Amino acid sequence: MSRRRVIAGSVAASVAGTGVLGTAAGLSIASYFARQVLSPRPAAPDVEILAYDDHTVTLSATPATGSPGRYSLYWDDRDSHARVGEVLERTDAHVVRELIGVDFGELHEGPGRFTGYYYAGPPATTFPLPIEDVSIDGPLGDYPAWIVRGPQSRGDRWAVLVHGRAAARAETLRAVGALTDVGWTCLSPSYRNDQDAPADPAGRYGLGLTEWRDVEAAVAFAYAQGADEVMLAGWSMGGAVCLQLLDLSPYAEGISRVVLDAPVVDWQETIDFHARLNRVPMPLNRLAQRAVASPAAHGHFAGLAEPLDLPATNWVRRAAELRTPALIIHSQDDDFVPYGPSAALATARPDLVRLEPWQVALHCREWNTEPQRWERVVREFAS
Repeated sequence: MSRRRVIAGSVAASVAGTGVLGTAAGLSIASYFARQVLSPRPAAPDVEILAYDDHTVTLSATPATGSPGRYSLYWDDRDSHARVGEVLERTDAHVVRELIGVDFGELHEGPGRFTGYYYAGPPATTFPLPIEDVSIDGPLGDYPAWIVRGPQSRGDRWAVLVHGRAAARAETLRAVGALTDVGWTCLSPSYRNDQDAPADPAGRYGLGLTEWRDVEAAVAFAYAQGADEVMLAGWSMGGAVCLQLLDLSPYAEGISRVVLDAPVVDWQETIDFHARLNRVPMPLNRLAQRAVASPAAHGHFAGLAEPLDLPATNWVRRAAELRTPALIIHSQDDDFVPYGPSAALATARPDLVRLEPWQVALHCREWNTEPQRWERVVREFAS
């Protein structure tokens, strides 16, 4: 169980048990919950590396480490990385997985982080296509980005790939093979509050309501490099970023399509999901959501520079406003962003939205469990 879940759950239960909802203590808990959602934090270790040899690695057993497919394993504060394959053996305490390769660093026992990225990007040299480092001039300064071209890539078709909250550009590399196969040049930008990008003035995530401006700069960069057609792809909060860009940017009319992997289609429903998961009483959750949207309370309550219009992120309710064809890939077993809003959006706009439901995969790990299927549906949509 995560530290966040233990703290939020135990404190919220204490508040509810002492009957202080709506008092100063209740406000404090609601503020804490809001700041947990909005505050950038480095990804913490979530697994123990118990043993290894030339062909296998043994990890502590968790729902993630026991999942089928291919994944990333980081350790040494993300200074080391390995690619791991299928589960070979499992018990209640540990999981033995295939060790496909160590990309950089020396494998050793100790804490690590298990992710869905699979490809690490630089300094790893195992990605099958060359990765070019570039810098994009954006609203807060210079934003590092990657350009990846394949043998079939055309200079006039650019795909802008947007990673999720507290994630990294490496998250997007799983899409590059499928997209370059059908002619796209891929651009993976950073955005505010990434570890290698400018910080937001308030040091808070905007849940897509501010980050879209950074990705808009990446779209402008693609056009300046010769793009005639641009598509977007977003993972998790990156999907919310894409949807805000399509709503608010003057470049939206020229964007031909969008791929959304496990997207946040409705932030209110996603925050409700985490409130239930963390046992935060619903009145405090509602208070937190109202406060971050309040012109009067957003700064003191959540440390925001400007209020967040959470209802504007509800694309189920706003479905009639969508104008861009979308492919949504989302697992019904997603443990972080609920599947329901994605399904509801596809039901509301069958003329524009294609939904590919997955099973088994945890959050943003659809490619990891069925890479051939993932790449097939993306190639079909992007061709």
